[in-house]
Amino acid sequence: MNPAELRIRDLTVAHGRRPAVHHVSFALKPGAMMAVVGPNGAGKSTLLRAIAGLHAPASGRIEGVARGQIGLLPQQAALDRSFPLTCRDAVLFGLWAESGAFRATPRPERVDSALDAVGLHGFARRPVGSLSSGQFQRLLFARLLLQDAPIILLDEPFNALDARTATDLLAVMRRWHGEGRSILAVLHDLDLVRREFPETLLLARECIAVGPTEAALSAENRLRARMMSEAWTEGAEACAA
Repeated sequence: MNPAELRIRDLTVAHGRRPAVHHVSFALKPGAMMAVVGPNGAGKSTLLRAIAGLHAPASGRIEGVARGQIGLLPQQAALDRSFPLTCRDAVLFGLWAESGAFRATPRPERVDSALDAVGLHGFARRPVGSLSSGQFQRLLFARLLLQDAPIILLDEPFNALDARTATDLLAVMRRWHGEGRSILAVLHDLDLVRREFPETLLLARECIAVGPTEAALSAENRLRARMMSEAWTEGAEACAA
């Protein structure tokens, strides 16, 4: 696995011309593990959606990779689980939605193998709506396994999970990294970030710091991020750039 370098250059992403991500630049080197940390409303999820091609930038560029090289695990809260799908169908539908109708459909045994790898053995025919939150998160990880993308974006992948599920899915993430994939993950647990992620982007709509985790998460930088977040107002002028 040899992912390209993902380069974010002066990226601004807006909601109705109000910037959610404002002139952000950084690079995700091949095989890197980088956490994205910041206060609530800092633009972390918006940044991942823009990189995945789901939110058009207002300005700036995303360089180095094609959309098909990126796999995104969104927040559970953003997904509708009421649609009547089996677990196998949900994994396959996710691939079709990301890559289009002309991508070859994986054999059923590949789907079953992916479900097994995340602890969902025998779940292929189970309705998605019957899954617990932890089981549903395992299902989303199985979909990423099947996507086989060299760059993986994770939006709060361990949020509100029981300890066993979090441990199992963290092992899957380590496996991806061991295969040489690049990982960019939005996280809130700073202990986990310090333990598992050598690099961190500290975001508060703007880039407060990016680089080695301990330096990026210094007390001074975290204070700057909090102050910038608290100073933000929804009545701010629209971004002119």
